[in-house]
Amino acid sequence: MRKDGKKLKDDDLKPIEKEVVVNGSEVPSDSEDGSVESPVVSDDDESFSEGDDSSRNSDSESESGSEHSDFSEDEDGENPSNEGGLSDGVDDLNQGDQSASDDSREVVDESDSSEDEVGPRNTIGDVPLEWYKEEEHIGYDVAGKKIKKKERLDKLDSFLARTDDSNSWRKITDEIEDEEVELTKEETKLIRRLLKGQAPHADFDPHAPYIDWFAWDGAKHPLSNAPEPKRRFIPSKWESKKVVRYIRAIRKGLITFDKPKEEPRFYNLWGDESSSTEKAGHGLSYIPAPKPKLPGHEESYNPSLEYIPTQEEISAYQLMFEEDRPKFIPKRFTSLRSVPAYEKSVRESFDRCLDLYLCPRARKKRINIDPESLKPKLPSRKDLKPYPTTCYLEYKGHKGPVKSLSTDPSGQYIASGSLDGTVRIWEVETGRCIKIWELGEPVHHVAWNPLPELPILAVSMGQDVFILNTGIEKEEHKMIADLLHVETSTAQDDSESMASAVSWSQCERYEGIRIKHFKTVSSVEWHRKGDYFSTVMPAGESKAVLIHLLSKKLTQRLPFKLHGLPVSSTFHPTRSIFFVSTKKNVRVYDLVKKKFIKKLEAGVREISSISIHPGGDNVIVGSKDGKLCWFDMDLSSKPYKILKSHPKDITNVAFHRTYPLFASCSDDCTAYVFHGMVYSDLNQNPLIVPLEILHGHASANGRGVLDCKFHPRQPWLFTAGADSIIKLFCH
Repeated sequence: MRKDGKKLKDDDLKPIEKEVVVNGSEVPSDSEDGSVESPVVSDDDESFSEGDDSSRNSDSESESGSEHSDFSEDEDGENPSNEGGLSDGVDDLNQGDQSASDDSREVVDESDSSEDEVGPRNTIGDVPLEWYKEEEHIGYDVAGKKIKKKERLDKLDSFLARTDDSNSWRKITDEIEDEEVELTKEETKLIRRLLKGQAPHADFDPHAPYIDWFAWDGAKHPLSNAPEPKRRFIPSKWESKKVVRYIRAIRKGLITFDKPKEEPRFYNLWGDESSSTEKAGHGLSYIPAPKPKLPGHEESYNPSLEYIPTQEEISAYQLMFEEDRPKFIPKRFTSLRSVPAYEKSVRESFDRCLDLYLCPRARKKRINIDPESLKPKLPSRKDLKPYPTTCYLEYKGHKGPVKSLSTDPSGQYIASGSLDGTVRIWEVETGRCIKIWELGEPVHHVAWNPLPELPILAVSMGQDVFILNTGIEKEEHKMIADLLHVETSTAQDDSESMASAVSWSQCERYEGIRIKHFKTVSSVEWHRKGDYFSTVMPAGESKAVLIHLLSKKLTQRLPFKLHGLPVSSTFHPTRSIFFVSTKKNVRVYDLVKKKFIKKLEAGVREISSISIHPGGDNVIVGSKDGKLCWFDMDLSSKPYKILKSHPKDITNVAFHRTYPLFASCSDDCTAYVFHGMVYSDLNQNPLIVPLEILHGHASANGRGVLDCKFHPRQPWLFTAGADSIIKLFCH
């Protein structure tokens, strides 16, 4: 019995059975009584010492090496460690000490006591370990007691343990027994050999010499000189019987043969080759060639008279280009026998071959889809009422194109500015003009103050911006007069550069304030609090957008660098956010934090107008190529929807303050009204539905509708046209 508990094999006993040569004399390994004795090992030998089990486990590698050296000596006996062990055994035999040999035999036969220290074995069998995943035990021992799970180290402790232990790579976890097993040196070698695809044992010879276990007398001459037997020349009767059985089976129809494929003698010359069975084996790789045009009545040898061209038509064919000239000119013959040979037959056959050879063909899969199913499921327009549909009033009085409109916060009055140099105040319900300012220069933009208690109007005209008192509120006349008073001694601005660019002065003629700019002002927009307003001058980048404070008569430029030529600007309806639209994009700034927030990429030719939803999270942008872009600022910097509605330039876009409506006007003399519902649920996209196309304006000098504004309280739309007429559309 070996130390590891395994029985000795015959190969392990071979070194012991050999004769040992010591000092030139042969000593038999058999004892006097004929029994095989084990070699005598001294008490100091570590491989068979009865010391502590811990030292035995720590020297497992040395033990395995000693076992290999003691019991696996090569046949030629060149192992030096084995010679030493056998020499000690020879000395003991020469001395005749039988007690020593008996003691050594007792040491060898002693069983290893390490098996008694092994913990209880798990007896769950083939039960999956996942069943015990949530339990505190991992299985049961032989006695039926639960085997508790061992505490597992966390990743950090296990990493530190592997770092300190040099033999950590030898350790594996036994999931069934829930213990850590350390592989021995022999086991690692065996695993490496298995991974390389070799035999597990190193002493295995895969190319051992062949052993011929059979021998015969005539091995040197395997061929025989005997004559051929007679049975090789006589037909076999068993084969003839088998042939007869096959013949009977064929006659009865039990055995059938595949019939050869017969090619059809006739086929459809103008048929579809894609459906033919001959091309079925090609699969999707086969694409049939297009069929040539079938001959019609013109190609007949005796066509009707209406197909035969006259001499004037034939002469006209000669004057045409060759590619435009008809390929075949019909002629009429009395009989088929008198038809001559076709002079273009060879040429057309050659062109047909070139078409088949050089023309690329591609397979296009067509899907039959109902076009109605591709349309979005939109609600009915009847369910989205009210919205403006018909023209209710017309405001006439301007002599030139009306460039801008603005409604007061109450919705009772409307202001208009025209290129004839006048600004008019109209009463909405009656259409009566109640006040006119003759400014003398074309008016580009008018804007009404959003505060009801401040009925003042901002008008941009050339390089000047006028702040005018409309005179509607008689009670607030004193407060408005104090607000529109400018003291000449007051400094215009804290910065010298801005004072030279903008100047505030009192305008006694119109009883208001005149703000002189260094460039032409294109638009004016008020802040929701009514004290700030912005002006845009489409020239330069650093001073193109200015913000004015009416109460202190101060002006400051936008503390940001604008990339591009500005077109318009507007304030956020609820937050301190400022929008500046250039010709290519819209830039969003935070005025309190003085930082840039985002850039909205419209992807259009040139932006013409901008409007902010009352909620503040959605923006619509009109362009000069007839596209309207809807931006969802919480979604992306790209447009959520692009509506291509107008064939000409969009002049202005507008949101309604309370109703889910927005509109756009264009130079095509129309205004489009849309339903734009913005939901409070962020997971639901805005609903955009086109509602109505409003007509009525006439074109003048290529211009149509120049501006549009919604009524602040009613679903009404005001439009200003180049025909000097203002129209009110109601529901």
